[in-house]
Amino acid sequence: MLGQLDGFIIDLDGTVYKGNSAIAGAKEAIDFLKSTGKRVVFLSNRGNVSRLMCQKKLVDMGIDAELDEILLTSTVIAQYIRATHPLSKIWILGDIGLRDELVSWGIELAAVPEAADWLVVTLHENLTYVELNQAFRAVRSGAGIMATNMDKSFPGDDGESIDVAGMVGAIVATTGKEVDIVIGKPSSYMAKAALQALQLPAEQCVVIGDSLVSDIRMGKQFGMRTALVLSGSTNRMDAEVAEDQPDWIWESLFGLVEHYGRKESAV
Repeated sequence: MLGQLDGFIIDLDGTVYKGNSAIAGAKEAIDFLKSTGKRVVFLSNRGNVSRLMCQKKLVDMGIDAELDEILLTSTVIAQYIRATHPLSKIWILGDIGLRDELVSWGIELAAVPEAADWLVVTLHENLTYVELNQAFRAVRSGAGIMATNMDKSFPGDDGESIDVAGMVGAIVATTGKEVDIVIGKPSSYMAKAALQALQLPAEQCVVIGDSLVSDIRMGKQFGMRTALVLSGSTNRMDAEVAEDQPDWIWESLFGLVEHYGRKESAV
């Protein structure tokens, strides 16, 4: 069945790399897919980097990635704002990559927090009190809250690290206002963006990732095949008892190459 699929939606953190290191076999798996004519899109809940930053990171690892093959939550939230709130002014709580991506899509940023129509929250690995307080003031002045994702943690170089849910929690707890929009996986925003990029129907695509909650659930909800890799945040025991069961479970992304190899040997 895997060989009959034409579109491969591949997660990044915990699937292709951890921190700044490529996961063994990831490059070979991606090269294999492209050599066989499969369409690939990298779909990540990362919202604190731009596509250009992500592309450079992948290329530096020796991984072939075109800019239009990369879809981050910073990308999809920019697309969403441009399509649904084109005149809105945005205040950002997050790393500079989100700012760069929004600006590249022509999104207008507010000059001061009090002038913002929306606060967009993503991961901020160098957060200061001043920045947190500015975000607080934006919401207290009437801005709605958008989150690139609501992941609690991500696999970093030195272990699990706090993710966007921690940034959002501080704003929600202090303002009493709930998040209006969450863009990241497993939302329809990300699924539709990936299928649009691939130009394929859901039944011809597979989602590959390390998260049962974001990757596997998204694939199941939108009619795609799913493959879970154990190179990131999920272990086999959790996978085997999960409500959302993947079609395949592999130790790493290289498992898809091994899968193809077994099929060819059986012919």
